Amino acid sequence: MTKSKVVLLSILVVSLYGCASGAKFGNMAYTESIGMKYDKALKHDVGLSTVAGGEQTNPLWTSQISNEAFKKAVEMSLSSQGLLSQNGRYQLKVKLAEIDQPMFGLDFTVTTHVNYILMDTKTNKVIFNDTIVSPYTASVGEAFLAVKRLRLANEGSAKQNIEDLLKKLSSLHISTGEVNLAK
Repeated sequence: MTKSKVVLLSILVVSLYGCASGAKFGNMAYTESIGMKYDKALKHDVGLSTVAGGEQTNPLWTSQISNEAFKKAVEMSLSSQGLLSQNGRYQLKVKLAEIDQPMFGLDFTVTTHVNYILMDTKTNKVIFNDTIVSPYTASVGEAFLAVKRLRLANEGSAKQNIEDLLKKLSSLHISTGEVNLAK
C-alpha cells in the first residue's frame, strides 16, 4: 500500500470514529431545580475536600471522567442547591470507585460507582458514607460516533450519580442531633 493510501485510510478512520474526549463537567453537573429540601445545617455549609479515582482521557483510546471535571460538576451541583461553601463545616470526600464502560455496541451503558463520605469537621464524625451506583444508556440516536456516544454515557451516568447523591443529602436530618436518613 502506498503512503498516500495509508494517509487517506488513516484520515477516513479518524473521521468515522473520531478521537475520544473526556467527560465535560457542565454536562455532568445536576443544576435543575429538583424541589428538594435540605437540612438547614447543610445550607451553604458543604465543602468539597477531595475527589479521587478519575482518569484522564487518552484521545486515542476511550472517554474517561477526570478528577478535575468531576470535582467541578459536584461543586456546580452543590452550589445550584444552595449547599456549597468553600470552608464548610461539612466536608465531602469523593472517590470514583469504578466506572463500568462497554467496549463496543450500539447503545452504550456506563455505570458509575462513586463513594461519598460527608464528615462533620467540628465533631470529626462521619455523617454520611455511601457508594452510589448509577447507570445511564446513550443510544445511537443521541450520537452516531461511538466515541461521542461513550462520552455522553459517561456524562449521563455521572450526572445521575450526582442527582442520586443530592436526593440522599436531602434525606439527612442533622439539626436534631440525631443523624439519620429519612425513609
